Amino acid sequence: MYMIVGLGNPTSKYEKTRHNVGFDCIDYIAEKYQISVKEIKGKALIGSGYVEGVKVLLVKPQTYMNLSGESVLALTQFYKLDPEEELLVVYDDISLEPGQLRIRKKGSAGGHNGMKNIIQLLGTQNFPRVKIGVGAKPEGWDLADHVLSRFSKEDRVMVEEAIADAATAAITIARGDADAAMNAFNGKGKK
Repeated sequence: MYMIVGLGNPTSKYEKTRHNVGFDCIDYIAEKYQISVKEIKGKALIGSGYVEGVKVLLVKPQTYMNLSGESVLALTQFYKLDPEEELLVVYDDISLEPGQLRIRKKGSAGGHNGMKNIIQLLGTQNFPRVKIGVGAKPEGWDLADHVLSRFSKEDRVMVEEAIADAATAAITIARGDADAAMNAFNGKGKK
């Protein structure tokens, strides 16, 4: 089984915010492949099913962003998954323009608190991730205010396309071909 985790914050207050594009990606995959993500386990909403021949576990941690690792650790332990072989995380990246994607096989948290917590609790950073660009914070803004804000209509259109591409990339990685996902999607989107 391959676990695809989308990062975000629970409750309707945070829906469609920059910080919740990971949740949006999980919702996209769930809808496309008719997987219900409503079961509560490991401090997360989860759902399992088959995507293009691969059994997947779709995960939306409900711990709030900065404690995302609590859910990821609990679920990798419960399902006896190797995070370096059976985990992918989808999340927002302020260093990318809205609509851009960046896929990596491994790496640091890059300042993202949700990823910092996951890496700290798992004890490894050697797992793939799909980063969805949400744009840099405007000058004078607080970072938290920026990532908890919503996109302009124009940017939301590009981000919706990026979410669909991120879902395709996640599935490609789950099927065992991270290189193909990187070749297809890295740098795609608004420059």
